[in-house]
Amino acid sequence: MKLYNSFNIKKKHKNSIILIGNFDGLHLGHQKLFKLAKIYKKKFTSKIGVLTFEPMPKMFFNPNLKNFRLSNLSQKIENLEKLNVDFVITKKFNLGFSKTKSIIFIKETLGKKLSPKFIFVSNNFRFGNNREGNVKELIKYEKLHKYKIIKPQPLKIKKKIISSTLIRKFLQNGKLNKVNKLLKRNWSIDGKVQKGRQLGKKIGFPTANIDIKDYILPKPGVYAVKVKKIKNSNYMKGIANLGYRPTFNGKKILLEVHLFNFSGNLYNKHLRVEFLKFIRAEKKFKNINQLKKQINVDLLVAKKTK
Repeated sequence: MKLYNSFNIKKKHKNSIILIGNFDGLHLGHQKLFKLAKIYKKKFTSKIGVLTFEPMPKMFFNPNLKNFRLSNLSQKIENLEKLNVDFVITKKFNLGFSKTKSIIFIKETLGKKLSPKFIFVSNNFRFGNNREGNVKELIKYEKLHKYKIIKPQPLKIKKKIISSTLIRKFLQNGKLNKVNKLLKRNWSIDGKVQKGRQLGKKIGFPTANIDIKDYILPKPGVYAVKVKKIKNSNYMKGIANLGYRPTFNGKKILLEVHLFNFSGNLYNKHLRVEFLKFIRAEKKFKNINQLKKQINVDLLVAKKTK
């Protein structure tokens, strides 16, 4: 899969099928789009490309929106490759680009630089300065720039549209089982292990502390997890607390992972933490002994989780 950070793509990637969007999480709704794109690929002998933006426009325009993403850019690219995408354009979203007139984007970017055969977009897709551009405008210039707009119907389950917004709500409500079904994989966080206060080690449960950065904050609590080093296929089972550690009067959101049957140094290692089951909500205990008793109960649940 070819990666681009500009619109200057190779000739072999022009006249392709282009899907435009954030594709945050690459959930079942997104996966439906790519299944349809594969049908077009086979029928018209075209390649499949994705145009996405970094940072996500919503986060760019709202700097206070810190915990929002379902996946980071590396995860997105990894999952796009699994969907057999031929190339990905990751366009840096900045103030200059945000002020591009919609007609300029259509003529210069789509018409001249990308020259797609088909463009897949959602019906509510907006683009250009002050979000002035919409699907109707894209359709208006189809014949002139020799592309065809495809607006697939959104995927619904029990009359609810499958969306990144819905999945974020499920995560915030502790409905991890629903999240993993809608992703068709375990939701995960990639992060670097940091030096912490070593509180876990002091009470007999050493943890790897991971900053969740811009990831969405799920319901604070205890989760059964499995963990691996990035670019490694060997998983280790464990238990994680994601939240503020109220028993220790913590003020910063932190992901703490305790791995079963592991001894070693993980500082500065990059880990992927896959969330398997929500065990319980975070709570403040009266003392350390009460916390330790509860951790032992949680461990039994986590060890039985598949």
